[in-house]
Amino acid sequence: MKKISFQTLLAGLSLILTVLAMVLIFFNTPIETTMGIVQKIFYVHVPAAMLMYTGFVVCSAASLIYLLKPAKIWDNVAIVGAELGLLFGVFVLISGPLWGLKAWGKAWVFDPQLTSALMLFLMYGGYALLRMFSGTSRQIRQIAAVLAVISATMIPVVHWAVSVWGGIHPTVERDGGGGMHPDMALAFGVSMLGFLFLSIAIFWAQVSIKREALKLESLYIDLEDYLKSK
Repeated sequence: MKKISFQTLLAGLSLILTVLAMVLIFFNTPIETTMGIVQKIFYVHVPAAMLMYTGFVVCSAASLIYLLKPAKIWDNVAIVGAELGLLFGVFVLISGPLWGLKAWGKAWVFDPQLTSALMLFLMYGGYALLRMFSGTSRQIRQIAAVLAVISATMIPVVHWAVSVWGGIHPTVERDGGGGMHPDMALAFGVSMLGFLFLSIAIFWAQVSIKREALKLESLYIDLEDYLKSK
């Protein structure tokens, strides 16, 4: 019997939970009285935002470790974390304006949380571009790592922007938020787990690919050294 890989198991769980979440969202959760059906974007927008934060935190943590202990594996983990955060960040920046268009009549307003979220996305986008197009020298990796560590300071700014500066971005289960109906909480929890398992599957696969690339690079260097010695 063929053994199921860790990535396949996670991807399968994510698919099952995502389908279950969609059923709960559209057939079990109540329609919010003020915003109507557009409120249901919440069930995918918020998990995406939380995983955007997670990807960026992983990027910054791995970058800090790389600065303290310069091993390429930590640099690769940082890159994957940034890519994951940017992937979910794109989802946040698409789903948010779709909600805003219905709720506010405009796809974008310069609300403190919206603006700081865009700044956060651009900062880590700058990190990713630096790593992609500025070579692979140790100096470039160190500069990028410093940028990632600095960018992490923007994460709490985004999260608490509404509490500190106000604004019209809604809050749920935070200071000033109104909480959730039990059916809403169930759908949100299932959706969050689906997104979480998907993100872990992507992260694990990408790190595995980069780890194998490092092994291949090491073999190539060994072969090159061997040929030079002949």
